[in-house]
Amino acid sequence: MIGFFIRKIFIQFLLLTTLVLTVLLGLGISTTPDAVAVIRQLEEAPGQIVYQSRQTLNDQHGNSWQAIAFKRVSPNNKTSFELRLVGFPGVVEIDRSQPLLLTNSMGEKLTAADNSSIIFTDLSAPESNVGEYDLQPLLPQLQPELPLGLTLPTIDGEAIQLSVPPSFVQEWQTLFSAKT
Repeated sequence: MIGFFIRKIFIQFLLLTTLVLTVLLGLGISTTPDAVAVIRQLEEAPGQIVYQSRQTLNDQHGNSWQAIAFKRVSPNNKTSFELRLVGFPGVVEIDRSQPLLLTNSMGEKLTAADNSSIIFTDLSAPESNVGEYDLQPLLPQLQPELPLGLTLPTIDGEAIQLSVPPSFVQEWQTLFSAKT
């Protein structure tokens, strides 16, 4: 008798679950969120526009990094494209004497020049957890369908490894090629 009762409840549970899934799928509701690119547009000065994309990356130690890719268009229509990487203060000291290394999943390597000096107003005390790199010459060479690894040099010699999914590379290239 108890077995019959448990089996009846189990069958009702399965029917209810099937009904809920059918309704959700029929309405086009997904249980996983879609990736949505958020590109911000800011006017830094009259005629100078910045378009930026922000993502969060994790390093090999599980620390979060803010990755801010941005395209700056000056009043004379000169453009630049940088990637700013920001870690938590006190966790890491970036070695700005070395470039950022980009490696795709096929083993191809590119280097991005450090541009950090342009972001600090007090060059005698730059933020050690912030680095900025020139990606403009590299973006056309990146293959958006391949994952990308970033190797960020540090003062203590233990490089920070960041994994960049293909969707982020695609977003950077979209931002780079957007008509302004």
